[in-house]
Amino acid sequence: MEKSVNYGSVCEVLAALTQGVPHKIANLANAAALLWQKLPEINWAGFYILEENTLVLGPFQGKPACIEIPVGRGVCGTAAFQNATQLVEDVHAFPGHIACDSASRSEIVVPIRCGGKVWGVLDIDSPQLARFTREDQEGLERFVAVLEKALFGQ
Repeated sequence: MEKSVNYGSVCEVLAALTQGVPHKIANLANAAALLWQKLPEINWAGFYILEENTLVLGPFQGKPACIEIPVGRGVCGTAAFQNATQLVEDVHAFPGHIACDSASRSEIVVPIRCGGKVWGVLDIDSPQLARFTREDQEGLERFVAVLEKALFGQ
């Protein structure tokens, strides 16, 4: 299966879906659904929103997931703590990985920022080892930038 994604097109669709929509949860829900529809070989796509020092489950597509993830724990918590994208080829080799779905083998997590500070994260899992590339990272970081503009006007 071809796993190349036209992130320019996906970002355009996201911008159209969120333009003028003031509802954060609705925008996150549509963003998760869009990724679920457009990204091949994934088994989870969604968001965690930062509350205090805990990432709390937000809108997603896929199997039921962990509800709370402490900042600094697992791939999502590390992304939030470091305020940096985490591209993990093999989640079983990631120290402290939290297995919400035992089928997940690789993962990418991109911080969502408001005023430079982490507000939440985009989390995408795949049952394939090394599913995500630097191209995916760059595309998903652009996707999050479009989402940040919709969520916070930045």
